[in-house]
Amino acid sequence: MSAASGFSALGLSDVMLDALAAADYLEPTPIQEGLIPRALEGADVMGQARTGTGKTAAFAIPILEQLERRKAREGPQALVLTPTRELAVQVRDECTKLALGRKIHVVATYGGKPIRRQIEQLKRGAEVVVGTPGRVLDLMDRTVLMLGGLRLVVLDEADRMLDIGFRPDIEKILRRCPQSRQTLLLSATIPPPVKRLAQRYMRDPEALDFSPENPAVDTIDQYYFTVDPERKFELLVKLLQRENPTQAIVFCRTRRGTDRLQRRLARKMKSVDTIHGDLAQSVRDRVMRGFRDGKTQILVATDVVGRGIDVTRISHIINFDVPEFCDDYVHRVGRAGRMGREGVAYTFVTPEEGNQLTRIEMRINLLLKRDEIPGFESYAKPVATEPIDLDEATGRPLEAPKPKPVFGSRTRRHRRAL
Repeated sequence: MSAASGFSALGLSDVMLDALAAADYLEPTPIQEGLIPRALEGADVMGQARTGTGKTAAFAIPILEQLERRKAREGPQALVLTPTRELAVQVRDECTKLALGRKIHVVATYGGKPIRRQIEQLKRGAEVVVGTPGRVLDLMDRTVLMLGGLRLVVLDEADRMLDIGFRPDIEKILRRCPQSRQTLLLSATIPPPVKRLAQRYMRDPEALDFSPENPAVDTIDQYYFTVDPERKFELLVKLLQRENPTQAIVFCRTRRGTDRLQRRLARKMKSVDTIHGDLAQSVRDRVMRGFRDGKTQILVATDVVGRGIDVTRISHIINFDVPEFCDDYVHRVGRAGRMGREGVAYTFVTPEEGNQLTRIEMRINLLLKRDEIPGFESYAKPVATEPIDLDEATGRPLEAPKPKPVFGSRTRRHRRAL
């Protein structure tokens, strides 16, 4: 049985089956099995699936199968919009891998890198363009990226693109695309804003839901620790020493928090790096390359960048900060257990965050298991204080007598110095 024999029932070309075999893709995942045939038939599809289920190949395969032979000056035939630069690079690499045996050029366009090189790549011709909305719109305004010949548009991780404020840019782009295009929308969740976007810019979209009833990843064990805020770092060190993960992502809420935590952690252990939106693109590329190659064991990240991380060796997810939104918890945890692999997730919960933990458990319909590290004090010891004398009549603390000021020459000189 050939490596791609499971895909042969989907009506794919021999060239595509050979590319799938070379990529060692054995059997189609549920989203691939459900979305590819409908996309090949030209339907507009709104697919709901969590990350790590093979959704990139689910839309990359129909794109490549439907490309026509054209001259370069006619512009791209497919456009994929992604929320982050890292995800744009990953989608480009996946499309390039599956384009084996075809003369297809895939160009990634995103901010943080000089626009001149991307302009040169587009002028040489590209059948598929993958990019973030802001950079795509910039290239369109410069009349470098012409969308008149588009046949297919993909909105990847649509919920995240709307979360981080890309809706106006997405709408501007879609309004300038041919009305006859086919549109595929992929999203881990389908909140009302995503539904409204689909209803406005897609033609009778067909909704396909490949997410489990329980949004928590089945192959991931999920635990929580209760801990005082000032004890979280010590707990993190103890946990990493106990678990010794193959690779781990530690999620923080803020960019400043990731930097501070990475610096402290790097003093305690080796192979620690950080990634967030304030870093230069060249630095982000270097960090992601090191993480994918396995040179970095622990990556401290924010949520926005965390969405663009697709590394199969991630064994542990640690929520150093409880995520602000319940869906962000689902996305964070989905970084581990990719493509059915086992993983484990830990969440640090302070005494004030009990309600947030409850909301997460209600969202995923699962109670997280409480964990402890023997010998570790999760709560700071109370500071000893002097006993306070109480007024017998009122029961209130007696005011301590105020110290008398000293007006010696040394005191006056000291006050003048201040």
